[in-house]
Amino acid sequence: MSVADEKTVVRDYFNSTGFDRWRRIYGDGQVNKVQLDIRQGHQQTVDQVLEWLKADGNLPGLSICDAGCGVGSLSIPLAEAGAIVYGSDISEKMVAEAYYRAKDRLNVIQKLSFTAQDLETLQGRYHTVICLDVLIHYPQNQIPEMISHLCALAESRVILSFAPKTLALTILKKVGELFPGPSKTTRAYQHKEANIVKIFSDNGFSIQRQTMIGTSFYYSRLIEAIRNTD
Repeated sequence: MSVADEKTVVRDYFNSTGFDRWRRIYGDGQVNKVQLDIRQGHQQTVDQVLEWLKADGNLPGLSICDAGCGVGSLSIPLAEAGAIVYGSDISEKMVAEAYYRAKDRLNVIQKLSFTAQDLETLQGRYHTVICLDVLIHYPQNQIPEMISHLCALAESRVILSFAPKTLALTILKKVGELFPGPSKTTRAYQHKEANIVKIFSDNGFSIQRQTMIGTSFYYSRLIEAIRNTD
């Protein structure tokens, strides 16, 4: 499948059945046990990123691009902490939901801007570029270009999460595929950590912090890459 076709599949999914599913997961309403587990895993990823950034002590006024912002789960708390946040998502419905969740918080909305835009067409320069739980929707052959573009946008740092490709998780994924359900309409791509690290290295970045976040149904490798200054 071509890059354009892959993006169309993802965009159409998150503007239709995927939007309804993930809006519930990223919300605070009642969901089933699997969705609750995924909600908790994603929130752990968001909380870890916020912990890293707050620990640095320079978050107020920091320019941040949240590429693949979804419903604003990270963008909104970043703005609440004082960062200037540019959130983007391939789904128009996701962006509209993010704006809806932020619009009544005047101290937040003034530091936020949202746009419906795919990752490859993002422009500008930001101190930090963040991309959480996006690469799972794209195959390996498209990842080098995507990460390289994120690096080109970042003055100092890229924070990225992805589903790691390990034997145990590959087996778990295949078992899950034996029991498809109506909400299972997107593919879930895993990526080798060594490949991700090499792409960062090729773009002049080194890994600074990293951690693994896992629940019963959510697995995410979170890494922070810093631009080399030598």
